[in-house]
Amino acid sequence: MEKGSLLYEGKAKRVYATEDPALLIVSYKDDATAFNGLKRGTIEGKGVINNRMSNALMRYLAKEGIPTHYVKELNDRDTLVKKVKIVPLEVIVRNMAAGSFAKNYGVEEGTAFDSPTIEFSYKNDALGDPLLNEYHALALGLAAPEEIEEIKTLSFRTNELLKAFWLARGVTLVDFKLEFGRLPDGSIILADEISPDTCRLWDSETGKKLDKDRFRRDLGGVEEAYREIMGRLEDRTEADGAAADENR
Repeated sequence: MEKGSLLYEGKAKRVYATEDPALLIVSYKDDATAFNGLKRGTIEGKGVINNRMSNALMRYLAKEGIPTHYVKELNDRDTLVKKVKIVPLEVIVRNMAAGSFAKNYGVEEGTAFDSPTIEFSYKNDALGDPLLNEYHALALGLAAPEEIEEIKTLSFRTNELLKAFWLARGVTLVDFKLEFGRLPDGSIILADEISPDTCRLWDSETGKKLDKDRFRRDLGGVEEAYREIMGRLEDRTEADGAAADENR
């Protein structure tokens, strides 16, 4: 599958047309931004890691019944995906207090919740992606009531699956952002990416941050953290695959 015309370039990815109108190619960049683009930089190798990690997680979720836009990994940076109309809602699922939640509500970072929380923000860079509730989303016509319910159901199920996935690799899933899209038949599927750019991932024993917060907060060791989290994913995934082969 060859890249066609460039349709969109965002902060971390480029999207290209293909000869099939139902499919697109997403190409991951090393560019890094934070605070709605106010902070910019480069994380060497990030595009490769985010592409491969997101694809691995999408495949895992698909096996567990979560519909996704993933079709095929083309190379280290490029992936073939289903064309969707993105629902302009960013969904944040939180298992612990961190980032803006800790700051806005005066909760100590790292405080675990009795049950996960979910937040919506309006996907609009010009407005700074403001938080909104379901009534706001309905008033703005961003999604239908049944779509919002489906998005919440898929988000919480995804959280359960990803928490278990990362816990097996010695990593705590603190929180993460999801985006969803509509297929031509109106069905809702998981889109965008799942990576250290969109998740807070902490070492379960030490609390070491293995995600984009190292860039946001000038903690240093950004590239090393991305490589470490990718290494944990690959090492355990390969071990699981070998164990499955032995049990056949």
